This record gives sequence, structure tokens and C-alpha cells, in this order.
Amino acid sequence: MPRYFVKLAYDGTPFHGWQTQPNANTVQEEVHKALSVIIGKTTEVVGCGRTDTGVHASVYYFHFDSDEKHNTNKLLTKLNGLLPRSIGVYEAYEVRPESHARFDATMRSYEYRIVVIKNPFEVKRAYQFRLPLDIQAMNFAANYLLSISDFSSFCKLGSDAKTTICKVSEAKWEMQDDLLIFRISADRFLRNMVRAIVGTLMDVGLGKISFEAYKTIIEKGNRSEAGTSAPAHGLYLTHVEYPENKV
Repeated sequence: MPRYFVKLAYDGTPFHGWQTQPNANTVQEEVHKALSVIIGKTTEVVGCGRTDTGVHASVYYFHFDSDEKHNTNKLLTKLNGLLPRSIGVYEAYEVRPESHARFDATMRSYEYRIVVIKNPFEVKRAYQFRLPLDIQAMNFAANYLLSISDFSSFCKLGSDAKTTICKVSEAKWEMQDDLLIFRISADRFLRNMVRAIVGTLMDVGLGKISFEAYKTIIEKGNRSEAGTSAPAHGLYLTHVEYPENKV
């Protein structure tokens, strides 16, 4: 049975995240409906991970199985014709039958975007925050994330995660014109992890907590000790990496 990977992007504003939920509009549900119409039977889709309500993805992957082979160019055209304007598909290709969009991913990257001026075009695309932030202090604290492995302090309370161990390979802040962008990459992420990290790093940048207090928060492993989660609409999934032999 052929298995296909599909690359897409979506504006998370109108959705309650990726994962299908009862009585809620989700990206997975929209993709599932469109693909089932095209193939002519109920077709399940498996995403590369969860995104929360309002979170965006400039890069996302899902896989699906089919009883027959498909012309991928025609498949993309039909999908884009049926999906809402807030979802776009860009690439589809056949993979090995055992390839898995979620479990085979070796790294994911996110960006969190803060706009530092009042910008009406970024209202739902970035967190508008105009208080001064010490970017150097935030980068010093962000770099510390590369040396730790337990991210319990940044895991959503009540999460069903089997482990809170993650390996962060990049964490840094950068100004681009009027946007302050936080980039983070890791082998895996916990629920709400990036937004919790951003909120805590902003507390460092505001001078609310010292670097030593920040380290203590991480060592305690208690989510309630860390900062408030930054708003969802500033967060973007930007990259998902797979080993070549899996795709």
C-alpha cells in the first residue's frame, strides 16, 4: 500500500490546533475531509506533531496511505482547490511504507515573533510588545538551554508526556527590523514548551528575574515557577527534519 508525505503550511488563526477534536475546527480535520473526497473513501492523515490553538506552521508534514498510486501534481492541485485559504499544500511524494511523519522526525524548529512597534498587519501574526527588553540577557539565558536535558519547568501541567527529556540544539534571539525573533530547535518538544520558555526569557529581559533565579526555576522542574506562556499567535513551526533513508 503506497504511503505519501505531504508538505503544507497553515495560518493557525482560525483553527483549534492541528489535532482533530470534537466540536472544534482543526487543520487535521480540514485535511482529512479534503483528502477523503479526492480519494473517494475515508482517509486518515497522521501529522508530524501537535500545534496548539492559534499556532501557525510555515512548514508541516503529514502522511497518508492509499490503495492506489497517485499523480502527486494532480493531488496537490485538487487538495489546494478543496482546502480553505488558510491552508496551502506545496509538495507530495511517495515514501517507504514504514516511514512515519511524527515518529521519524529527528528535529523540529520553531520561531516566536515579537513585533516591537504597533503594527496593524501583525496583529494575529506576532506578539505586539513594546516594553524594552534586554536581548543580550535573554540570549545568555537562552544559550543555557543547550546545556540542560530536563524541561519539566516548561511542560504544560497535566501533559501526558512520557518523558520531559529533550535535547535543544539552538536557542537564540535576533532583531530583524521591527521583529524580535526567537529561534529554537530540538529533537522533540513538550506541550506548550516554546511559549513557556519565551515567557520566562521575557521575564529575564524585563529584569523581573535574574539569570540565577532563571536557573533555579529550571532546576526545580515545576511549571508554576516559570513565566507565563507567551500568546499562541506569535509561534510558528518552521522546520521538520527527517533522515534521508526514511523519506
